[in-house]
Amino acid sequence: MNAKPPGRLKQETPMHTLRAAAVQMVSGTRPEENIRTMQRLVEKAADAGADWVVLPEYWPLMGAGDADKLAVAEPLGNGVFQTALSETAKQNRVVLFGGTVPLQSPDPDKVFNTLPVYGRNGECIGIYHKMHLFGYSGLGERYAEADTISAGAGVPHFSADGINVAAGVCYDLRFPEFFRAQLPFEVMVLPAAFTYTTGKAHWELLLRARAVENQCYVIASAQGGTHENGRRTFGHSMIIDPWGGILDVLPEGEGMVTAEIDARRLQSVRTRLPALAHRRL
Repeated sequence: MNAKPPGRLKQETPMHTLRAAAVQMVSGTRPEENIRTMQRLVEKAADAGADWVVLPEYWPLMGAGDADKLAVAEPLGNGVFQTALSETAKQNRVVLFGGTVPLQSPDPDKVFNTLPVYGRNGECIGIYHKMHLFGYSGLGERYAEADTISAGAGVPHFSADGINVAAGVCYDLRFPEFFRAQLPFEVMVLPAAFTYTTGKAHWELLLRARAVENQCYVIASAQGGTHENGRRTFGHSMIIDPWGGILDVLPEGEGMVTAEIDARRLQSVRTRLPALAHRRL
């Protein structure tokens, strides 16, 4: 996955068709068990013909407390989580969008919540540090990611297999300008761990809106169930086409969804309704 300069408006190569999978997990407090689950589900996706696999946010650990991730934070390029992702991508010959892993940041009391991407040979071909940090209080719940996470500063401009890819993590979904800053792209990937409260209200609505307004495929991989720490995540991992249609969805529990990312379908939508070409701002 190569960085692309901002402001480029013409795609370099025509998109081709591939099969994508989004993995859904209900991660617990023991990283070694989460690693085994990740490996098993990626292998299952590859066996089903997936070329690309997207993992959920926080797949290595849903700790008993928010600060638990500080103890397992890894330096960039080294550590058990990154090694497991690299080896899993290589063993299954897939492009692996590695959910998020906790990486060390300049602040010793905070981590980067980082999406790493691995090619079919196991090489790291891109990273993105989550930029927008979730904060919510109400109905007996409180979340403040900024207490333990350092915000990333760079907007990703990615490509894989000659396809332009927009990337975001969970709360990024609520900021459409963040994705517009990544144009041009044909596919959007979004690892997430939406709470049940906010997910029930907005998850599908926002995902389909991002697909429609950017006339792209969306591959959204979620945490989905009640975790050991008592937190409940919404699940509903799904793949959406450029017209806003849901191609596959998994409401709760661990598993995966798969769908074809069809170049002809994308071109048809963009040709019949050339909204991206009609932008004025």
